[in-house]
Amino acid sequence: MFLRKRRLAHLLLAVAMIFGIAGSASAVSQHGPKPTIVLVHGAFADASGWNDVIRNLQRKGYPVLAPANPLRGVDPDSAYLRSVLATVKGPIVLVGHSYGGFVLTNAATGNKNVKALVYIAAFAPDLGDTVGGLSGQFPGSQLTPDALDIRPYPGGADGYIKLSLFRKVFAADVSASTAAVMAVSQRPADLGTLEQPSGVPAWKTIPSWTLVAANDQVIPPAAQRFMAKRAGAHIVEVKASHVAMISKPGPTTDLILAAARRTS
Repeated sequence: MFLRKRRLAHLLLAVAMIFGIAGSASAVSQHGPKPTIVLVHGAFADASGWNDVIRNLQRKGYPVLAPANPLRGVDPDSAYLRSVLATVKGPIVLVGHSYGGFVLTNAATGNKNVKALVYIAAFAPDLGDTVGGLSGQFPGSQLTPDALDIRPYPGGADGYIKLSLFRKVFAADVSASTAAVMAVSQRPADLGTLEQPSGVPAWKTIPSWTLVAANDQVIPPAAQRFMAKRAGAHIVEVKASHVAMISKPGPTTDLILAAARRTS
């Protein structure tokens, strides 16, 4: 009797171990690895604008990559980002700010690893759209030719936001000291970019999320809403300047996480 009970106990233990292992494997397959969050900055900025968002995402255990956007033109910038994405294994959530949205819309097309697009006060162009055309489609942008300093370079000309106007136009809801540092370290965009057409948009086949910055003086909020609705995006709106990822890192992170959870 004792031996039979002992054998039965061993059998039950073995069954429990088998089911435990199976249950564990099932949980891994259901949830899978967390996606890599790739953050793309726009013009007049650099990847440091994502710093607070990066910290928030890393605290949540997400792998993050914030590459430099060359800001040389729609085609070369998209090609560069496409090459970066090709080095990332597994699922990707692709996030863009401002002109960075223009770049990711082109770079993600046809990439099966990109599972979600997130636009933060960003352009979400359709086929044939240009930065200049979308900016002028709705009134309200303060990023006019008069707001720029033009600096020629061999092969083209770069635009910088005038230092005296930078905070008002670009970053009205960050501190004066922070805006002053951003202004003198801004990365310019080639002016030829304004009239370069967009290609087939990735949002046609990849789900998208949009954070509309209601106090944006660069991309009019009406333009952001128009592009988001056209793309069928999940829309969140916050009272923020153009640099919503800096002044509102919490809501920005929350929207990225909402997109990331939908990829699992």
